[in-house]
Amino acid sequence: MHSAPPVSTSPLATGGFARLKTEVLSGLTVAMALVPEAIAFAFVAGVEPLVGLYSAFIVGLITALFGGRPGMISGATGALAVVLVSLVAAHGVEYLFAAVVLMGLLQLGAGLLHLGKFIRLVPYPVMLGFVNGLAIVIFLAQVGQFQMDDGEGGRTWLAIPDLLLVLGLAVFTMLVIWGAGKLTKAVPAPLVGIVVTTLVVLGLGLPVRNVGDMASIAGGLPSFHIPAVPLTFETLRIVFPYAVILALIGLIESLLTLNLVAEMTETHGKASKECLAQGAANVVTGFFGGMGGCAMIGQSMINVESGGRTRVAGVSSALFLLAFVLFASRWIEMIPLSALVGVMFVVVIGTFAWSSLRIMHKIPKSDAFVLVLVSAVTVVSDLAVAVAVGVIVSALVLAWKASQRIAVRTDVGPNHEKIYALNGTLFFASVESFAALFNPKEDPDDVIVDFWETRVLDHSGLNAIDALAEKYKRAGKNLHLRHLSPDCRALLKKAGDLVEVSVIEDPKYGLAVDYGARFDGEVPK
Repeated sequence: MHSAPPVSTSPLATGGFARLKTEVLSGLTVAMALVPEAIAFAFVAGVEPLVGLYSAFIVGLITALFGGRPGMISGATGALAVVLVSLVAAHGVEYLFAAVVLMGLLQLGAGLLHLGKFIRLVPYPVMLGFVNGLAIVIFLAQVGQFQMDDGEGGRTWLAIPDLLLVLGLAVFTMLVIWGAGKLTKAVPAPLVGIVVTTLVVLGLGLPVRNVGDMASIAGGLPSFHIPAVPLTFETLRIVFPYAVILALIGLIESLLTLNLVAEMTETHGKASKECLAQGAANVVTGFFGGMGGCAMIGQSMINVESGGRTRVAGVSSALFLLAFVLFASRWIEMIPLSALVGVMFVVVIGTFAWSSLRIMHKIPKSDAFVLVLVSAVTVVSDLAVAVAVGVIVSALVLAWKASQRIAVRTDVGPNHEKIYALNGTLFFASVESFAALFNPKEDPDDVIVDFWETRVLDHSGLNAIDALAEKYKRAGKNLHLRHLSPDCRALLKKAGDLVEVSVIEDPKYGLAVDYGARFDGEVPK
């Protein structure tokens, strides 16, 4: 007797044609929003527009097929582009391609070593700061559409009539998106906004910039190209620092976006799988003349809000993007940039964690500080630096708080020995507080330190115990340690000569037990 095959519970399997239509249309919407950003990021990096478009296509396609988060969108990003500027300026575009290949190899290594799991070490305030910072970055990136070249290498605001026209069309697009979202779910609201605004601009002949004014997107298929750089140590010395920074930024942005999309869709992502997909995508991109890429929070939000939940949406957006380059450049270049600005403004509103403003006065001041700090650093620097700063500050705050929480209760045993019952964690930040708890000169000849509610975490803790033992030894008194947990005893065993084993005893009248274990709430004796 054979059991029935498992029934698929994926959104695509359960939704049928309607779900497939939503996924494909969501991919089309994302592809339209990808075009101007890919071109803009290519300009930032100092390369041809098609380099950015090819990157968005290749990275988007491979990560959509094999990434750890169905529905997440990847492509050429500004966070990577700003890193590449100096490399291209100093050494040329071929070194960019080599750096992207090496970046991909490093990301593959991170995936194989399962380093993606360490993204869980990013505290929630850092995550909120990341989201808010990127929302601000996305908003500021749209400001350029309200400006023009001043003829002297700078930028100036548009004339008042032109400025109001661009702003009005952006707001009109936002209203269309809002209205379309209320009326129907059959077609993604952002797509409706882009199409309606484009028709209005073309029908009325309004004088606004369109995608074609940025650059032509017409081209052919990307071709295989081995980076034309000498295979020498000098080349490695040049590209390796850039590759490391690119790999870190790409993985951090991708994994944080993965967590954000997973939270919004109430699903789970696979961090290591995403690392492998990002790495493979960038290796391939480097060999096909691309500038590399990673997850894009703005386009991922567009996809989620448009109903994209499966790999079909990501694959569709990549294929539509390639189709634009090959066949539809003429029509895509007609899309007014004002419509895309309106779409991105909607993304900003949906991305920014507005709840963080309401809870700012309710959460610990240290968490509020980290949230604001990460947001600010994301705007003025880059994501990798912002997250690193946030994690370091959070860790220091946690260490400081933990260092203040080591305490002691004293008692006298049946043989007149003094018992110190510790509570807290003994590690580098708390050793000074730990040492201040004892008084070797005035204590009796026998002293017991009870670790039932304490754990020793690091070498600093071991050294503190050793220093305490030396003080009692010099005073001619005996120090005994009681109820060390197995991991604490393992640390002491590994420490070898670092700790005076002669003064450390595991008492025969009690078992060393795991930290946190309880026997009816009573400490064993």
